[in-house]
Amino acid sequence: MYIALYARQSIDRDNSVSIETQLEYCKASLRPDEQQYETRCFSDKGYSGKNTDRPEFRQLMRDVCRGNVHKIIVYKLDRISRSIVDFVDMLREFKEHNVSFASSQEGFDTSSAYGEMICKILMVFAEFERESIVNRVKDAYEKRSDMGLYTGGRRIYGFELREAVIHGIKTKQLFPKKDEAEQVKQIFSLYSQPAVTLRMVQNKLLADNILPLNGSEWSTGKLSAMLRNPVYAMADADIYSYFESRGTHIVGDMNDFNGKHNVKLYGKKRHDKLSNDWSDMKIVLLESEGIIEPSIWLKCQEKLEHNRQIGNSASNGTSWLAGKLRCDKCGHTMTTVKGGSRRYFMCTGRTHKKTCTGLDYAVYVSDMEKMMSICIAEKLKTIKGKRKSCEDNISSQLNCLKLKLRAAEQKIDIIAETILSEKASPELIAVMNEKAAGLTAEKQKYITAIRDISVNRHPDDEIDDLSAKWENTSFREKREVCDILVKAVNMTEYGDIEVIWNI
Repeated sequence: MYIALYARQSIDRDNSVSIETQLEYCKASLRPDEQQYETRCFSDKGYSGKNTDRPEFRQLMRDVCRGNVHKIIVYKLDRISRSIVDFVDMLREFKEHNVSFASSQEGFDTSSAYGEMICKILMVFAEFERESIVNRVKDAYEKRSDMGLYTGGRRIYGFELREAVIHGIKTKQLFPKKDEAEQVKQIFSLYSQPAVTLRMVQNKLLADNILPLNGSEWSTGKLSAMLRNPVYAMADADIYSYFESRGTHIVGDMNDFNGKHNVKLYGKKRHDKLSNDWSDMKIVLLESEGIIEPSIWLKCQEKLEHNRQIGNSASNGTSWLAGKLRCDKCGHTMTTVKGGSRRYFMCTGRTHKKTCTGLDYAVYVSDMEKMMSICIAEKLKTIKGKRKSCEDNISSQLNCLKLKLRAAEQKIDIIAETILSEKASPELIAVMNEKAAGLTAEKQKYITAIRDISVNRHPDDEIDDLSAKWENTSFREKREVCDILVKAVNMTEYGDIEVIWNI
């Protein structure tokens, strides 16, 4: 073991203490009982003490970790570090490896009781400084994010960052990057189609030799993250309602959700896939513009949320019900398994996760398809189908009405809270009831207008007798219709089923 003498000089000035002089002072501070140890000198010239990224210092710390160092002596404390947080971390590491530390000019020596006391005081201050730094960074991040300012991180695929001034502050703003944005649009368009899985999207992109323009490769994980990101959507009233229904804190006026600007999601969603509680997250309306139609983005979210595929995929060619059946005991989807000459559905919580005992009866694919075919045919009799046609002016009218409807609903909620308040006087309650009646009538007017526009958009595009066409459809068409109509089919352990419809 040896005693290390460490010196540092950031700039060679006339009034600064040279490396050689610092080492001489360190040698002079050696006690008589320390003369038996070998001394080694370490010096970093031209390096700042603001951080520990110094070659000789790193070498010294490697020897400390190997147990080769008995003591470290410096000229002054600021020679080894100018950061109290870094310095205390060093002291902890020195103590862990039984290394003493001393400053020749300040009488600081961790091997003495006085030095140990100073160490503990410094640790208290260092912890306070750490917490202060964390809080300052957190507060600055929250403020910048609430204002829709750039907060760092990786560049979002499909957008480029340009210098901008927002709310009088110099920052960076997202702008669609033409070639990448076109790829993003293609991905959303592909996945929004019924029965198209992430794997199918990946295979389609690879087959067409469409690669990411940033030099990486497509993967289902990357595609899923892209499809979930709300920054691509043109935020309108439906996007606002989507996040509001999930408890997300929304930063920005509801009336600004005009189907033009995009939003950014902050926070981390809970890992529970069955939970819709997004209350720990927030959405901020940005100054930049989205690139994906809100209806397409929402359609993709619906598929991502309700098609929890655990060892199962909608590409399964054994049944057009694949991905729809769900075990009511554990919530996992059911996959097809071959038993003898017939196929039946089995809970993936049992076959894959080993967390469920499964159902106590066999659910044969052919029997389930016959029963669901009857249910879907009956459902189609009640549906007056139309081919969807998008017109900007109609979409704008609908979005405006939806915003007004939501505003009326929020006012009614506020009135209800006021009436239920113990402080509300009879006179105030009477006024509030009158106001609520007017808002309710206004709300009904908006609902009627929305329904009329939606129903009468294109009466000449109606499709007659959908149920008659059902029996003659192909396997692929059955899957597509099922994907549109059926959200899930819950199978209970007692043999009951519950069909949850999308429509």
